[in-house]
Amino acid sequence: MLLTGFEPFAGDTVNPSGDAVRAVAERWAGPERLIVDVLPVTFDGATARLAALLDEHRPDVVVSVGLAGDRSTVTPERVAVNLADARIADNAGHRPQDAAVVAGGPAAYFATLPVKAIAAGLANRGIPSTVSHTAGTFVCNATMYAALHATTGTPVRAGFIHVPWAAGTAPAGAPALDFADIVDAVELAVRVSLDVDTDVAAAGGELP
Repeated sequence: MLLTGFEPFAGDTVNPSGDAVRAVAERWAGPERLIVDVLPVTFDGATARLAALLDEHRPDVVVSVGLAGDRSTVTPERVAVNLADARIADNAGHRPQDAAVVAGGPAAYFATLPVKAIAAGLANRGIPSTVSHTAGTFVCNATMYAALHATTGTPVRAGFIHVPWAAGTAPAGAPALDFADIVDAVELAVRVSLDVDTDVAAAGGELP
């Protein structure tokens, strides 16, 4: 099992995704082997580090976690698009526009994690969660797309979870959850991803 988060970016001093995956690693009881890594918030660095982790550890399941600072719920992502179009520069100062994540790759991939089962499990635990249909076009989306591209045609399942800010470290006015809830959400998403082979049949779409 490979679980990744991200370092702080855009001048922030913390990133709850990286903090949460470290916290999950500290209390992980298995029985599966859990590999945890915190990725750089750079288009080239994140995808290269992910590729190295996949090659070294050959996981059965890949869950990447990132920050969506404008969201108030934990959002399993359903779709990754082959588009890097950055509103701000990444931590290396790179700001691609209208570029492909993988040259010649398909326009999009669907997550191979049970995203509806994850959202339902979180809701049952009292953690606000909805299925998301856009991972954006920044480094989070690029990481999700790269993971799915690398694992397509294999039994490996992969996907991405966005989390809100953690209360106490969120910018003024930003939606936030207790950090303990974020850690619980990430751990539960991992558990469901490992245990559930077929996603639940439930409404999960959005209106315009």
